[in-house]
Amino acid sequence: MTRLTKRIFTASLILTIALLINFVGLDIANACGWGQGGGQGYVPQRRDSNGFLAQKPAATLTEEQARDIVTKYVKRLNPNLEVGNVKDNGSFYEAEIIAEDNEVIQLVGIDKQSGRLIVLN
Repeated sequence: MTRLTKRIFTASLILTIALLINFVGLDIANACGWGQGGGQGYVPQRRDSNGFLAQKPAATLTEEQARDIVTKYVKRLNPNLEVGNVKDNGSFYEAEIIAEDNEVIQLVGIDKQSGRLIVLN
């Protein structure tokens, strides 16, 4: 083979592989799961008994709803944990997660507008 033939063959092989990868749809980001949402339980705190909290534009959470969100989240992760005091902290509620020996092990915030959990410590 001549040099020109080798170069043409190599270029066409590279082009064929590139087109094949594009045709198959191989995407590095999709291979890692980046950009894809989780399942129903992926963000458990965004829904209450009346529907999705993020879709309620003007409504704010009550203290009871915030306690319910944290309770469901904690019981799903570890049924031995309890929810302690829930207090108003401006734009979010602050809730204590308590272990069996009545020790506060985590403080979480619950956004009043969206119902999302915020790790405070």
